[in-house]
Amino acid sequence: MKEITGNIWDYLGKAVICVTTNGHMTRKGEAVLGRGCARQARERFPDLPARLGALLSEGGNHVHVIGDGLVSFPVEESPWANPDLRLIRRSAEELRASADRGGWTLVIVPRPGCGGGGLSWEEVRPLLADLFDDRFIVISAA
Repeated sequence: MKEITGNIWDYLGKAVICVTTNGHMTRKGEAVLGRGCARQARERFPDLPARLGALLSEGGNHVHVIGDGLVSFPVEESPWANPDLRLIRRSAEELRASADRGGWTLVIVPRPGCGGGGLSWEEVRPLLADLFDDRFIVISAA
C-alpha cells in the first residue's frame, strides 16, 4: 500500500477509483451519496445514485463495480451512522478480491471513514495494510 496526498479525480480514467459509501437508499431506490468523495462522484456522474442503488438493492451493502472506473467501498450502513471498522475491513477484503479477479493494476482509495466520518487514520490504516499491496494507493486531500 502506498500513501499519497492529492486529488482523487486526477486518476479518473487511469485507475480504479473507490468511492466511500453507505448502504442507504431513498424511496426511489437511489443510493444516498451525501458527502466527501461520494458527493463529488455524484456531481460528476448524475446517474450514479440510481446505478449504485440498483446494485445495493440486488447485492446489499458490499463492494460493487459501478462503472466509469468507479467501485463502491462501504464504510457505514447509513448516512447517519458512524463508520464501522468491521465494515471497513470487510470492504477492504472485498476490494482486494475484486482487484485480484479483475487484474486491476492501480486502485485509488480515499482514507475510508476518515473524512466526514471522523475516524483517525491511525485506527483505520492497520485494517488495510495487510490486504493492500503496491497496486493500492491511499490518497488524502492535499
